[in-house]
Amino acid sequence: MVVRDGVRTAGMVILASMLSASVPVAMTAQSAGGAASAAVSPGDAEIQADVTKALDNKRFAGVKIAVQNGIVTLDGTVDTYAVKEDADKRAHHRKNVHGVENMIAVAGPTVEDATLRDKLAEKLAYDRVGYGTTAFNALTIGVQDGVVTLGGVAYGPADKDSALSLVANYPGVKDLVDNVEVAPVSPMDDRIRIAEARAIYGAPQLNRYSMDPAKPIRITVVNGKVTLSGVVDSTGDKEVAGIRANGVPGVFAVTNNLEVVGSANK
Repeated sequence: MVVRDGVRTAGMVILASMLSASVPVAMTAQSAGGAASAAVSPGDAEIQADVTKALDNKRFAGVKIAVQNGIVTLDGTVDTYAVKEDADKRAHHRKNVHGVENMIAVAGPTVEDATLRDKLAEKLAYDRVGYGTTAFNALTIGVQDGVVTLGGVAYGPADKDSALSLVANYPGVKDLVDNVEVAPVSPMDDRIRIAEARAIYGAPQLNRYSMDPAKPIRITVVNGKVTLSGVVDSTGDKEVAGIRANGVPGVFAVTNNLEVVGSANK
């Protein structure tokens, strides 16, 4: 019994000693490319050097780095949200990094929300033109205090990534919320998309909506369910589009969200 107590006591002393020796010293924040200004644990020092090297670019000149217990904190300012996101990814991919706290602020210009939304909508309208998927993407944009929320449905991952990249690199965007869904891969849905496009744009009354790639009648298909969105000139055009969409074989349901604008709004 005495021996067991002795072992237990010795074990506690050893454990206390190990715990005391393993507590690292916090890393002082510094700019990317700067030198450490305080003593740090060997592990954090190695991470600090690795992250600093990863951010050795003029785009990250305003970024400050701190490391404690394998957790990297990024602070400071950058010009665009895309640079903030890139700094985060670079830090995450460094060896022995347990996590990243991204406190970087996006400086850049301040753009009125309504203006920023209109500019982004214009850019996104022509995004991926030439790839044949423009009419099958239906994205929504919300802006509040420079924070952009992108939603809706994208035809494929490439369409989604392209839209997010465009927004992230646009001056004035302070943050980006990704609520975009990608339509599932489905040969049946692909068949319906082509059939819907032929049915809708094949109508003489609606053919003009295929002329401008930025202003098509957008056709979203998910699991056989069709949603029409975009802008048309008259109630008649909206009704014809709905009728033509419902006439495509294999369609389970059609939701007609087309908006009517213009002098023929009647």
